[in-house]
Amino acid sequence: MIVGTLIVRLLLREARTLKDKRQVVQSIKDRLRQSFNVSVAEIENQDQPRQVTLGFAMVCNEAHPIKMALGEIVSALKAHPVAEFVDHEMEV
Repeated sequence: MIVGTLIVRLLLREARTLKDKRQVVQSIKDRLRQSFNVSVAEIENQDQPRQVTLGFAMVCNEAHPIKMALGEIVSALKAHPVAEFVDHEMEV
């Protein structure tokens, strides 16, 4: 069993309140869960309206599919129209 993790940091420049942030984060989490079949949770900065840190986890019997899926998640988040991609850490 091989486990892959991904930590992504995003910036929401237009979010003024935690409610604004929650709407964007929930949309991102739902879309990525459905598209890539990964576990995702907001793991840090829950009380900061503009900072988002998401953690992703995936389990497989080979490393290559995990690397591909997590890489595609990074690409999808870089292209997000509202959330600005800051950085990421991937470990398989």
